[in-house]
Amino acid sequence: MKLTDKIVLAYSGGLDTSVCIKWLKEKFMADIITVTVDVGQKENLEEIGKRAQQIGAIKHYLIDSKEEFVKDYVFPSIKANALYESKYPLSTSLSRPLIASKLVEIAEKEGAFAVAHGCTGKGNDQVRFEVTIKALNPKLKVMAPAREWNFSREQEIKYAKEHGIKIEPKKSVFSIDQNLWGRSIECGPIEDPEVEPPLEAFEWTKPLNEAPEEASYVSIGFEKGVPITINGEEKKPVELVSNLNQIAGMNGVGIIDHIEDRLVGIKSHEVYECPAALCLIEAHKDLEKLVLTRHELFFKEIIDSQWAWLVYSGLWLDPLKKDLDAFINSTQERVSGNVRIKLYKGNYRVVGRSSPYSLYDMNLATYGISSKFDQSLAQGFIELWGLPTRVAYSMLSKMKKE
Repeated sequence: MKLTDKIVLAYSGGLDTSVCIKWLKEKFMADIITVTVDVGQKENLEEIGKRAQQIGAIKHYLIDSKEEFVKDYVFPSIKANALYESKYPLSTSLSRPLIASKLVEIAEKEGAFAVAHGCTGKGNDQVRFEVTIKALNPKLKVMAPAREWNFSREQEIKYAKEHGIKIEPKKSVFSIDQNLWGRSIECGPIEDPEVEPPLEAFEWTKPLNEAPEEASYVSIGFEKGVPITINGEEKKPVELVSNLNQIAGMNGVGIIDHIEDRLVGIKSHEVYECPAALCLIEAHKDLEKLVLTRHELFFKEIIDSQWAWLVYSGLWLDPLKKDLDAFINSTQERVSGNVRIKLYKGNYRVVGRSSPYSLYDMNLATYGISSKFDQSLAQGFIELWGLPTRVAYSMLSKMKKE
């Protein structure tokens, strides 16, 4: 390799990726170009860029992708009611294919021969980055220094000191990854699944004893499956998600605590804060129940589950996901209307819904005298509906007697 060879590194500003700059430069005698993609992580991204160049990066790219993240990744996940293992709204998972695509763009622009990331060999992110990068550009070499060197934190700190890398004081015992769609909280006491996550782990969600004493109501307007208004006021995508994070979080809504099956086969105790995600997915699912048929809903549950699994597993670019998107988008043509949610001390539930495409007919559903439903038809329906069960049960009874 020549001294002019370039490697593009996904840079977060943390210890792992800071050490990566020096390690890659030394091992491959290459120039390092760092990339930070802004998906709403609420950090001092300008300082992160300066830090990268102080350590040895020849160039740093800061890419604002918040709007793209919400429109092209978050909104499709809402349409798919995406909850991995019925719990996790895929906040980190959704950001990885976007970040990977930006790494490839910069690598191609700069003529780099490789792309690197700071993921370890235990997590899911290594898969998400590498599958996406290799799909977008198979010619790029993908490097995972942290997985290769397998340093302990103590070894990383020692390496950093020996190479003049300034070590930022650790702000918390927790490892945090966050974007507009949620916060992922790991390490420290959270690693014990019997331990309740301490309050200091959370930033977006009010403790229940500090949440308002009176319930809050929020109305969310959807158009073709996409949220567009809050309380009747049209919002831009980033603003809508940010506002709902604040409203729901203020009412103690948003904490997810569960045991998760990682892609690499490890069970882990995962804790998330996703106030807007939980409310938007709940509201969207409820609106679908109002406008889609029983058959559509039943089949869409299967599709949604598979969609969430594909995204969690790093298969954003798999042809199957594109096929599932086609079905999902077809169902969303009628998913327009308003959903009202009640928020109170950590609880959230839909308390009202309306749509111009509603399949709910009060004249059929009512138990009152005005009902249009001809109840005399029920007897014949029951006879036909129960016929296979009666015949089968009769046969089974005879077999037991023989």
